[in-house]
Amino acid sequence: MKIAVIGSGYVGLVAGTCFAETGNQVLCVDKDPAKIEDLKAGRIPIYEPGLEELVRRNVAEERLSFTTDTDAAVKASTVVFIAVGTPPGDDGSSDLSMVLAVARAIGKAMDGYKVIVDKSTVPVGTARKVAEAIRSQTSHPFDVVSNPEFLKEGAAIDDFMKPDRVVIGCDDPRVAEIMKELYSPFVRTGKPLLAMDVASAEMTKYAANAMLAARISFMNEMALLCEKVGADVDAVRRGIGTDSRIGPAFLFPGVGYGGSCFPKDVKALLKTSEENGLELHTVRAAEAANERQKTVLFSKLKAHFKGDLKGRTVGVWGLAFKPRTDDMREAPSIVLVEALLAAGAKVRAADPEAMKEARKIFGARITYCAKPYDAVDGVDALVLVTEWNEFRHPDFDRMKGLMKSPVLFDGRNIWAGRRLAAQGWTYHGIGVRE
Repeated sequence: MKIAVIGSGYVGLVAGTCFAETGNQVLCVDKDPAKIEDLKAGRIPIYEPGLEELVRRNVAEERLSFTTDTDAAVKASTVVFIAVGTPPGDDGSSDLSMVLAVARAIGKAMDGYKVIVDKSTVPVGTARKVAEAIRSQTSHPFDVVSNPEFLKEGAAIDDFMKPDRVVIGCDDPRVAEIMKELYSPFVRTGKPLLAMDVASAEMTKYAANAMLAARISFMNEMALLCEKVGADVDAVRRGIGTDSRIGPAFLFPGVGYGGSCFPKDVKALLKTSEENGLELHTVRAAEAANERQKTVLFSKLKAHFKGDLKGRTVGVWGLAFKPRTDDMREAPSIVLVEALLAAGAKVRAADPEAMKEARKIFGARITYCAKPYDAVDGVDALVLVTEWNEFRHPDFDRMKGLMKSPVLFDGRNIWAGRRLAAQGWTYHGIGVRE
């Protein structure tokens, strides 16, 4: 099948590459000439495990190519995916300006029937707006499909190639068959391919992310209560996670969620509910709980040092919002580092992939360390924010020799606190007995 993917960011590049991997002819489009030249040369603008190898292979085998020419890409394709950004506005709503601009460009370029697929995360009603934008530019027939993505950063290739489900929203069964054919290589193991109306497909993406955000916030609140009553949140997590009605996923307490999806999608869902005269109490509570959770590590540090952090040096392990990505959008580390700097502390930070992004945010206000042990040299305390595998089993004896004082704040509960305490460390976790 001949496919165009307009937008070569995270979603578009992953989708286009995976479609090419299954034998389709894919043209990925982006308005940024520098990005396109990098992609043609095999340089990937994002960090995503496995993606660079797939891009290079499919380019070499001439199934995947890159261009800035939207007009030519649309004319050469049967199915056109819209995969541009929908950043949040000041009021929490999704900014659809890029989506609608692409829709108009598609309409202007069309020379016959096309299937246009909304792959960007968009609120309910966007497919109708996209159709109107296309129709304003062409008399050619077309169909608009909603096909939300459910990719996890750091595992996007597996998520696309082996999806839990594929959601297709369209009004014509014949169009659904085209989409089913396109996705058939990815659901051969029997995973569901769910065809539904457009509005339900658009709603599914937001509902899924809001549910996961709520689970995370719920468990984080249980962790705070465990600290108050002397319970151990890890035991509680296992106790409820083995209930078949609940399950174990997304029940690990920590320092709050971040990234490009959960915060933005929760805000957009709340905005949609406001526009329709409905208050989503549980979703709003999940958002508020998450904002509070991002301050927990700083509160623990402040309490440990009796309210005086001025002149202290704090090591920070992990800046990305989660492991296996360089994404720092809405990352809990930002809240922590800014609070430390405002309190007069110095920060030494290390992250396997996010240092370039961190420099855009913090500039020269913190010290960037190429190696994790450099970040603990001479610090008064070490805070773990992101649970990279590289941080799970460090040399604690070496660390103790480097640090001014053996104080650990484990924001992800990945270290054995009781054993470390027995070895002379002061250990602070999330929802565990101090």
